Amino acid sequence: MARILVCEDDARFRRLLVRVLAEVDELDLLGEVDSGEEACRRLETTRPDLLLLDLELPGISGLEVIERVASLPRRPEILVLTTFTDEAKLFEAMRLGAAGYLVKGVAPSRLESAIREVLAGGTVIEPSLARRFWSYFASARGRSEADYGLTEDELQVLTLVGRGLSNPEAARVLGSSRRTVKAHLEAIYRKLGVTSRVEATVKALQAGLIEL
Repeated sequence: MARILVCEDDARFRRLLVRVLAEVDELDLLGEVDSGEEACRRLETTRPDLLLLDLELPGISGLEVIERVASLPRRPEILVLTTFTDEAKLFEAMRLGAAGYLVKGVAPSRLESAIREVLAGGTVIEPSLARRFWSYFASARGRSEADYGLTEDELQVLTLVGRGLSNPEAARVLGSSRRTVKAHLEAIYRKLGVTSRVEATVKALQAGLIEL
């Protein structure tokens, strides 16, 4: 059962999220908080599998929460929910390690499917922002001298996840296992010196190592 922590300062919307999550049998709601500071404290003690996070918070921002999560020994996946549609904030959230981004107001079924996809190792982008997001990827294309020592298998995995495939989907395409894909991703992050799929994809694009 996947363990989830909700961080949302709007009490009315937070109650809605809690009701939606309570109806999903496979999810265990660990708690709800209304600030980034409290989210960081709870993350250290409850160790959820996923943090459902608002970017627009009082005190420290959602972006700072994502940045702090990167230093945890056991990092949860992060799905961002916000009304904010500034692509600079979106790109930064994903670069720092968020695995998904949805605009508030999505249908409960979409929220549930996004949670499942992120927990499976996928990346979720709200459809109305997807074109701008992938344009950002395209603008990163380049060619440098660095190859970072990535193997052919690692480049294949990175290409697939860069195209938005989850770990299970990439495993099916490659005729491999989820464990193997996860191991490749860990090696990719280490070699590239990054902490997220988005950051790895952008760095590989800038080096001309992959094409999407």
